[in-house]
Amino acid sequence: MAHCRALTISPQPLPSLLPPLPAFLPLPLSLSLPQLLGLCVLCVGVYAEVERQKNRTLEGVFLAPAVVLILLGLVMFTVSLVGMVGSLRDNKTLLHMFLCVLCVLLFLQAVALIVALIFEKKTSALFQSSIREGIKHYYDDLDFKNILDFVQQKFSCCGGDDYKDWGVNQYHFCNGTGPLACGVPYTCCVPHKVREVVNTLCGYKTLSQQRELLDEVIHVRGCIHAVNLWMGDNVGATIGLCCAIGLPQLMGIMLSCMFWNLLVEMSESMDMVDFKILKRAGFEYSELDLAGAGCCLCLPRDGGYLPLPALDPILSDPDLKPIPIRVQRPLPVQVHKPLAQSLQDLQLSGLRLDEVDIGRKQNKQKRREY
Repeated sequence: MAHCRALTISPQPLPSLLPPLPAFLPLPLSLSLPQLLGLCVLCVGVYAEVERQKNRTLEGVFLAPAVVLILLGLVMFTVSLVGMVGSLRDNKTLLHMFLCVLCVLLFLQAVALIVALIFEKKTSALFQSSIREGIKHYYDDLDFKNILDFVQQKFSCCGGDDYKDWGVNQYHFCNGTGPLACGVPYTCCVPHKVREVVNTLCGYKTLSQQRELLDEVIHVRGCIHAVNLWMGDNVGATIGLCCAIGLPQLMGIMLSCMFWNLLVEMSESMDMVDFKILKRAGFEYSELDLAGAGCCLCLPRDGGYLPLPALDPILSDPDLKPIPIRVQRPLPVQVHKPLAQSLQDLQLSGLRLDEVDIGRKQNKQKRREY
């Protein structure tokens, strides 16, 4: 059914489930912020993917950070748009879809986290194989190169599992003849002085040396182990990151449930307008003055929305008070309590049900004869 609360001509506004918005932030902008954020992420991902396709070398499409941004932007924009339209139009179907999608996403994230913790070795092996695949095309894919350089400098690490992962790159394996042969990138090197001029060949011939001899030259620990150690040493930051990802989704689920219950209460109290019933009753939807209702026809307006028949100049008076529109639906008859009371009265009076039926038949026969 097509329900819309904002088009009901009710002088009393319904209570809001959300905290009051700041005066400087209009309602449409506040509701559109998640869509704008998702759209920005999507645009950045599309631009990065277009630039990456010019020099595409990676076979695995999910190794590209641009694809991750595109998927994230699509999910954010689509899910938030469904939730916004469903809440504005009081559409139970869209709200139910929004609630189900959020529950599925939150469940999948929780399952992925639990599986990663239980099968830590297999998860590390999966990341290691992905990083080694990216290292093969390190100089051809700038997105992956920039991310790996940042991680290696930030976490003081080199490669995926260890520094020898760089041997899979065609410029760094020890059988090569170039200046980078049997070496590692400069982002793996240990800085000795602050703001020191970077020596791009500081990792020269390090792959052929023993691990113990390289402690002062390069970082020998792999980035997978370095990130795991950082997360273990910074439990607060790890929990904060998980909360930043999960809490908005959990809040969306809770608010959707609360709004769903509010819609159910409104439907039971007849505080909604069903335009399908109005149309069957002869009411023309085109007679409503919807100026200011917004693109979703649900933005509130003082005084409500007046039915203004175009052929009647009297009803077109702008000073006319709002006409209350209320659809009354027949309530189900409560038969259980009256029936129980009647049976109890019959038992107290000593009459049997067959005698009552005979009396009813006699009364009906008399009315027909009359």
